[in-house]
Amino acid sequence: MRINRILLATPLVVVALIIQVSILARLQLPGAVPDLLLLVVVGLALVYGHVGGSLIGFGAGLLADLAPPADHAIGRYALVLCVIGYVAGLTKPDNGQHRSATLPLVVVIGAAIGSTLMYAGVGSLVGDTAARHVGLVGLLLSATLYDLLLAPFTVPLVMALARRTEHDPLATDAGGTAGGLGRHGWGRGDSRSGGVGTWTGGWLTTGTGLKASRNAMKAIRTGRVPKPARGGRTKGVKGIKGVKRL
Repeated sequence: MRINRILLATPLVVVALIIQVSILARLQLPGAVPDLLLLVVVGLALVYGHVGGSLIGFGAGLLADLAPPADHAIGRYALVLCVIGYVAGLTKPDNGQHRSATLPLVVVIGAAIGSTLMYAGVGSLVGDTAARHVGLVGLLLSATLYDLLLAPFTVPLVMALARRTEHDPLATDAGGTAGGLGRHGWGRGDSRSGGVGTWTGGWLTTGTGLKASRNAMKAIRTGRVPKPARGGRTKGVKGIKGVKRL
């Protein structure tokens, strides 16, 4: 994953986790707790794609598993957010931008429902029956409602920040680096990228450029000037007219 993505995702995840643990978890709301960390992972995955979304989701979930007052098995929420980030990243369009807010809204709803079901399912496998006492239906409804209320204030902001880092010229992969060099005149003969082959083509052609200048200076020093060609130009020396003998 690119360095600029890590530099953006890390503070966003840390801030979201602090707000969720210190503020949202203490509101004593009925049902589930608003999952701000989930919304941050979804917003980043919608821009970075399934690979970046899964990596960010795993890291964010692992941090949530280790942060107090976590009372569940380590890796449980990391698995949930990893899957959610991967699935959300699959909805990224080819051009990288969503035409409307409908698809991100559907992704948020699916992430809220899917994360609650997966968290309860993994908990049942490890012997955690807290979801049964609270009520799975109530958790699903409350989690979806809370995430939908927070999504308009969180997901667009996260996506906007992620798109800004995607256009950072320093964050390029191997292909992007080669393309960038080509645009600055280091490419290979591509007229669209201003490559070396195109830029130096006029200087490496026989009879022009540096070679012609050297022939002209040699002729002036030795006093041997070839016969003038048509148009008053010296034969073998282009662009020099009327060179006299010294």
